[in-house]
Amino acid sequence: MATSPDRPSPRPAEPAEDGRADPIWVGDTIAAIATAAGTAGIGIVRLSGPDVPTIARSLLGRPPRPRHAHYLRIHDGMGHVLDDGLLLLFPGPASYTGEDTLELQTHGNPHLLNAVLRRCLELGARPARPGEFTERAFLNGKLDLAQAEAVADLIAAGSDAAARAARRSLDGLFSERIADLADRLTDLRVYVEAAIDFPEEEIDVLAGPELGSRLADVRNRLHRLLAEAERGVR
Repeated sequence: MATSPDRPSPRPAEPAEDGRADPIWVGDTIAAIATAAGTAGIGIVRLSGPDVPTIARSLLGRPPRPRHAHYLRIHDGMGHVLDDGLLLLFPGPASYTGEDTLELQTHGNPHLLNAVLRRCLELGARPARPGEFTERAFLNGKLDLAQAEAVADLIAAGSDAAARAARRSLDGLFSERIADLADRLTDLRVYVEAAIDFPEEEIDVLAGPELGSRLADVRNRLHRLLAEAERGVR
């Protein structure tokens, strides 16, 4: 993953002093507005990375309790009140990204949200790149590649069917079916290699009907999976 020269490169995780399992991949702390552009009743600023506990403590004035909604008034660097809202801390690795994660829920005014985001950047975070939260979830083993792609598919789904298909992929069902097909093909390869490597054992699987039948079954399963994926896209 490329990094710009003005920010530190991500590094492999080191063991935590408190014995807690650390994420596989440790980078700097990122922040972004997580809700859609425009006005709304609620807006969310999300942060992820090693500096999250420190930033949360600075905003709240005390260490937050994990997975507890804290009411707070968010101030800018001059002490002026920006907005009131809720602060929620999700310690890693039991979080979306696998890192310490923070959510700030405020009123959904773009000017307020940008001011809250600026305050988080002043406290040590940097702006997240598009998709970087999900990228970190993938790098930390919270999602596989199919699930990471399903996040974008679910957000962009243009129909109920597409949303259901993306949701199934996000739940890991697509990955499970791919893994099942891979296992079936591996079993077939073992039979073929055994017949080639040990012809004196009279393993006649290449001439019998079983190999062709099992291969046809894999092909049919693959075609059904492709057809379902195509319907989901639509």
